Amino acid sequence: MSMSFPKNFWWGTGASSTQCEGAAPTSDWYAWERAGRKPVSAEGNGFATRYADDFKLFAANGLTHHRLSIEWARIEPRQGERDPEAIEHYRRILEAAKESGIRPWVCLHHFTLPAWFAAKGGFIDDAIRHHWQRHVAFCAETFGDLVFGWKPINEPVAYAAAGYLLAMHPPGERDLNRFFDAYRGILLAYGDAWLELRGRKPVSTIHNLSPLFAAADTDPARASTQTVDEIIWGIWLRAEREGVLALPGRAPEQVANLRQAGDLIGFSYYSALGVTADASFVPYPPDGRVGPLGYVPWSDGLGLVLRRLRTELPGRPLLICEHGVGTPATAEDDEWRRGILRRSLEHVEKAIRDGIDIRGFFHWTGVDNYEWSFGYDVCFGLFTRKREPRKSLSLLARYARRA
Repeated sequence: MSMSFPKNFWWGTGASSTQCEGAAPTSDWYAWERAGRKPVSAEGNGFATRYADDFKLFAANGLTHHRLSIEWARIEPRQGERDPEAIEHYRRILEAAKESGIRPWVCLHHFTLPAWFAAKGGFIDDAIRHHWQRHVAFCAETFGDLVFGWKPINEPVAYAAAGYLLAMHPPGERDLNRFFDAYRGILLAYGDAWLELRGRKPVSTIHNLSPLFAAADTDPARASTQTVDEIIWGIWLRAEREGVLALPGRAPEQVANLRQAGDLIGFSYYSALGVTADASFVPYPPDGRVGPLGYVPWSDGLGLVLRRLRTELPGRPLLICEHGVGTPATAEDDEWRRGILRRSLEHVEKAIRDGIDIRGFFHWTGVDNYEWSFGYDVCFGLFTRKREPRKSLSLLARYARRA
């Protein structure tokens, strides 16, 4: 096995509160489940009570970094009312992580919101964003001594698209203008978090990134691909480089706290996307094996993302915040996952040898969990929900133990 990874490379796992603890009863996602819009998450994968043992499992395999989310709806179930038991619960989790040799990274928004904040308009309404700012400041003060790093907001464009364009997540809208409102609001919220958290511990973005390919050799398909590329890549890249938030059809805004907003450019990667003339997504490569989430896990695309980021943002350190392969629970295929993981790590090694500054790799996920629209029917874990290790764990552990 190659030794191209630096000794201080961060090997870790990623998870979110709703997916591993179940939906908070005062969250918008809990109401969404109870309305029958998605499968019920119940107790997640049991992390709320098994976290100490889970951390020991990760650490024993060299996976010494872990991203978890602190659920705002648990911390502040009603506006202005904080729950001391929930606060203590998260402090115990973070303390257990450190005791196990795990360096915890904390995400403060992973798709779900307190129902009271969502009812007021959420991140779309500039007039109430101060509630978010206050929450970030409280978390920094309350948990900062136990945190290794921050990943404040998970996948801004995915959040906006799922809730306001595709009607997959709350509030279940299909409106392009509202999508851009939500995308703007969540990027501004990230800027707010950066202002509060910078200079304390490392802060990373988590953008969901994919290489894009026209699904047909036609002018309409190429034009749609360029439009989608501007949304997934161009908007946040310009904000990062210039501090300018420029959404299609709207006047550019100067937002100084979005320029170089973060110590690391972090991202999730799962697949490339084919784009049709009507801007729909189709699997890419067209002849690839499609997984249960409807896309082709494709290692080469990770290499393309890493190289594009070096070109677009020279000198900025990169962090792979999520990468994994989902397989059907009824037809588990860990050999497929293992093969993709091995090829993806080879791409990361090559990128490092070529001088790209990559600080870490976080596998999604450690233990099988709740997968939003798919409930418990899709497996991403290095361990099953019974905490049985998969062979893909041994592959990743061999890399991690050499670091």
